Amino acid sequence: MRLQLCSQLLILFLVSVNAESQVTPGSKCRTGPLDLIFLIDSSRSVRPFEFETMRRFLVNIIRGLDIGPNATHVGVIQYSSQVQSVFPLGAFFRREDMERAIQAIVPLAQGTMTGLAIQYTMNVAFSVAEGARPPQARVPRVVVIVTDGRPQDRVAEVAAQARNRGIEIYAVGVQRADVGSLRAMASSPLDEHVFLVESFDLIQQFGFHFQGRLCGADPCIDGTHGCQHLCVSTPESFRCDCNPGYRLAPNNKSCSAIDHCAEGTHGCEHLCIKSNGSYTCGCRKGYTLHRDQRHCTLIDHCSFGNHSCQHECVNFPEGPRCRCRQGFELQSDGRHCKARDYCNGVDHGCEYQCVSSGSSYSCICPEGRQLQADGKSCDRCRAGHVDLVLVIDGSKSVRPQNFELVKRFVNQIVDFLDVSPEGTRVGLVQYSSRVRTEFPLGRYGTADEVKQAVLAIEYMEKGTMTGLALRHLVEHSFSEAQGARPRAQNVPRVGLVFTDGRSQDDISVWAARAKEEGIIMYAVGVGKAVEEELREIASDPPEQHVSYSPDFNTMTHMLENLKVNICPEEGKGVTELRSPCDCESLVEFQSSALAALGSLEQKHIL
Repeated sequence: MRLQLCSQLLILFLVSVNAESQVTPGSKCRTGPLDLIFLIDSSRSVRPFEFETMRRFLVNIIRGLDIGPNATHVGVIQYSSQVQSVFPLGAFFRREDMERAIQAIVPLAQGTMTGLAIQYTMNVAFSVAEGARPPQARVPRVVVIVTDGRPQDRVAEVAAQARNRGIEIYAVGVQRADVGSLRAMASSPLDEHVFLVESFDLIQQFGFHFQGRLCGADPCIDGTHGCQHLCVSTPESFRCDCNPGYRLAPNNKSCSAIDHCAEGTHGCEHLCIKSNGSYTCGCRKGYTLHRDQRHCTLIDHCSFGNHSCQHECVNFPEGPRCRCRQGFELQSDGRHCKARDYCNGVDHGCEYQCVSSGSSYSCICPEGRQLQADGKSCDRCRAGHVDLVLVIDGSKSVRPQNFELVKRFVNQIVDFLDVSPEGTRVGLVQYSSRVRTEFPLGRYGTADEVKQAVLAIEYMEKGTMTGLALRHLVEHSFSEAQGARPRAQNVPRVGLVFTDGRSQDDISVWAARAKEEGIIMYAVGVGKAVEEELREIASDPPEQHVSYSPDFNTMTHMLENLKVNICPEEGKGVTELRSPCDCESLVEFQSSALAALGSLEQKHIL
């Protein structure tokens, strides 16, 4: 059966060769644009002298093609168990360059993976990146497969995919080639696309036949095509095409103008203006066409510099408008701005004074008093610029549950301090038989961070070496390395020592040394704390610097005294140890206020 079919194909081939107009080898054909790839089998079954015959076959066909950027593009691929591009479609447009590359081919000499080679040709070789013309150019794509054996992989499915993509496939079998595989690969009609020759020496006959098909009558050249605009030659015949802006009519010859504006395919942001076979984009009033000729940009009237706006100029399609910054109102002239007085327009509820700012208002308090959380009322004075080190007793006499009360008491002190790198800095030292810095002055910048650090402190237990703690305070805690500010800044240095019993070492030397160093010392005693030691630790006068509670649970009554006394005057580097809220301060404030009111009254009279 195979032999009979082979004989029929060979007879058909010879008849078709004679039927074609004979073409002299090497003559040039004007075929129109064509993307042509030769896919040659270089498996081990192809003998060296046979491969040389195939080289000559390729060279002879190429010499008869009209090669050029706008004519025929040629690519050559060899395959066996792998696929190798000899040169892609866009590589060469001179025959001598192609012939040189063909002469340099080294056969792969492995298996016969024809399906893999077709897959590569379809997905890679016919890509625009490899030199193929894009699909919209409608340039015919042709592949000539030359093989001498049975494929070792499946070819029918991948060949069908290639044909569905518009690739025309010629299958040329030599000697041992499988006819069924050739027919599965080739395009229809099969009698024009399947060829079987008995040896590589006869493959040149296919070259004559193939070249003859390309060199047949070209209606696009002889003018018999009837196309209104463009005629495109194809290997089978021809097809009509249209100029840009037109589409082919149902008769496949006439062309009609495309109305992009009506079809909505123009891509114009604002306006589409129809013209014969094309269109242009336009913009609405107040806009100008972008350089992409599709989008529109608001005209920047403000950049012209003639808007006269006091604050800001804003572009609108109808022209520029003035706008005021936050907290200001545009005046009737549409150009100038006036600050809003929010304090006069709302019930602000400020206890002391309302201040308009931006788009709102804020309340402020007199010097020495702090605005409370409600943002309206003022509390008692809070510390300004202070470096405060807390020294707490962690001896075993305190006991764990009471140590937690001490930590809570420390955090209540922190609550009334203005903790920040520029305001109050807080450090903490714990002592028992030894001294440990829990955190130095420069570590934390907010009250919440300090309070979290206090809650994380672990109870030390053991003895009560208060003198050792005072020495650590003097020598280390107020050093700049620990975060204390330089003495030249006159920031008050305050030490607060908390203890519940008699010290087991001498305190007198380092208590005196602390005060000599300018540290304002406070002593807080609980339970069995010794009054003489508290007074020796504290600065003068003792009444303002010593606090005592008989029990850990009643310590909170000492907070008010500490709030008043750990509070320097705002804006000064020295600390005045008196309450700004006592009688003398109130009288002084009243006198200053009456004097200011008198001065204002005199101005109004004048």
